[in-house]
Amino acid sequence: MDKQQLSKDILKLVGGEENIDQVTHCMTRLRFNLNDNQKADKATLKNTPGVMGVMENGGQFQVIIGNDVPIVYNALVGNMSKSPTADNASSGASTGEKKKRNPISALFDFISGMFTPILPAITGAGMIKGIVAILVAVGWLSDTSSTYIILSAIGDGAFYFLPIILAISAARKLGSNMYIAAALAAGIMHPTITALLADGHNSSFMGITVIAATYSSTVIPIVLAVWIASYVEKAVDRVVHASLKLLIVPTVTLLIMVPLTLMTVGPLGTVLGNGLSGGISWLFDNMSIFASILIGGTMSLLIITGMHYALLPIVVGSMTTLGYDFIIPLMFAANLAQGGAAFGVGLRSRNSKTKSLAYSTGLTAIMGITEPAMYGINMKFKKPFIAALIGGAIAGAFMGIFNVKSYVITGLAGLPSIAAFVSPAISTLIYALVGGLIAIVAAAIITYILGFQEENASEPVAAPAATTSAAVTEEAKAQDEQVFSPITGEVKPLSEVPDPAFSEEIMGKGFAIQPSEGRVVSPINGTVFSLSKSGHAIGLVSDTGAEMLIHIGIDTVKLKGQFFSPKVQAGAKVAVGDVLMEFDREQIEKAGYTTITPVIITNMHQYESIESAGRTTIKEKDLLFTAKA
Repeated sequence: MDKQQLSKDILKLVGGEENIDQVTHCMTRLRFNLNDNQKADKATLKNTPGVMGVMENGGQFQVIIGNDVPIVYNALVGNMSKSPTADNASSGASTGEKKKRNPISALFDFISGMFTPILPAITGAGMIKGIVAILVAVGWLSDTSSTYIILSAIGDGAFYFLPIILAISAARKLGSNMYIAAALAAGIMHPTITALLADGHNSSFMGITVIAATYSSTVIPIVLAVWIASYVEKAVDRVVHASLKLLIVPTVTLLIMVPLTLMTVGPLGTVLGNGLSGGISWLFDNMSIFASILIGGTMSLLIITGMHYALLPIVVGSMTTLGYDFIIPLMFAANLAQGGAAFGVGLRSRNSKTKSLAYSTGLTAIMGITEPAMYGINMKFKKPFIAALIGGAIAGAFMGIFNVKSYVITGLAGLPSIAAFVSPAISTLIYALVGGLIAIVAAAIITYILGFQEENASEPVAAPAATTSAAVTEEAKAQDEQVFSPITGEVKPLSEVPDPAFSEEIMGKGFAIQPSEGRVVSPINGTVFSLSKSGHAIGLVSDTGAEMLIHIGIDTVKLKGQFFSPKVQAGAKVAVGDVLMEFDREQIEKAGYTTITPVIITNMHQYESIESAGRTTIKEKDLLFTAKA
């Protein structure tokens, strides 16, 4: 592919040189700060050969290129009369970027960044609550036994103390002290305070009324409190001498924020939370079918745009306030509809490779992981995605008619989460299963009827064109590739990475690691073919041809190399276990960035699948996954 022509196409499609305020690049993408994002032609850009995807994040317009991004970037800048890079931009540029940032986009980013890290805790607790409900329903466990009490405490603990968990996560996202935030939440949930306010009578603090409210299992009060506390903490920090910060900053912040939360912020948040939960309950009580069709039919669109994160506080609030939720069943229906549409593609396709991919991704979708089916099959062929939306709406109507509720929060809305629908009335579980079956069958049938154009199934070309014989030779050389862990930490699926380029597997497939140490070693025997200037990303190619990317954190390119210490240079030969990079994990996180690290194969066209080694925690040089040729 002609990179000069590609750069010219991108320059034109982002609105021309006059629309570019700044442009930089990281390991995989061009990062534009545009004067007006609306002037960029996203649809055409996405379909441009050589462009793997387009996304907007925090007001920044990003064009995903892949390993060739340095070449395209140099060609792009060479075609411009000026060089609007971040390094050359005025100090006011960053301020301008913040000023132009879409408030709604910023809100969704905050909500997703706050809830994503805590999902494992509330999902695990929710599943335990579901299992306990099943055991009681089938008569295998008595609800008066000590075993039941202990298991219930395990399931309820994360929800009861949800304000403390949320306080830590919100503070981390806001860049304030997580432990001061936790102490704030602990203060308003202290048993003495709880008992003081439990009788429903207002108390007072220094003559000022403290309104009675309950804060266990709530969301909005603590989020508002931590948000305000972040400003108080930073204001105090600015005026206190460095030698006294440790003593004065937390003391003053807590003395101001705990009473303020009890007197104003907490009650206001409680009213807002109860209002949201009550509003959702009213909607489903009075317009159940309409609401279910609307949400069930558009849920996949919400997921694509990231707007589904806005539903998380509502889901958690409904669950903790009402004891059940109406939205999770509709997520369940929408996800299974994506799987059904993929099955429909498999039934109709005449291409054996498409059939295999459709069936495998359809299966993962009904298990709750929809990205492979949604992006790899349904959206690629277009009509199956429309069929999935219709299937979700039909199943949503069924869920609404029979008033299907979820009684626990689950991480993946698929068949493994069926325990969420267990209640004393076994009919809820039956209706949920029937609704899921309707979603699968309806989407599959509609896909089969609508059909699709098979010739549009090929992947967009993202590398220089090659002759057929050369491509065949390259495929023939592919071998299974064992990838060992470059970092010690906790293994995560890519779906948990808060960046669509990775979570939606646009860049490639693999796994992510949440580091517990600040060092990266080589996962393969091969060569370092690229190292970002900021040090946050490393490109490798193995001796057998696997191209890999290790991306330390998300948006850490903005640190411009701070806290990163490379130990190799591009072109270096490396073996498994050789040190590639050291980084200050704590300082990066303190600066407000997640350090979750995707480890992916970027030339997945040479491989059939990724096979996990099955570890949840991992050490350097342990087997992470195998790329199966």
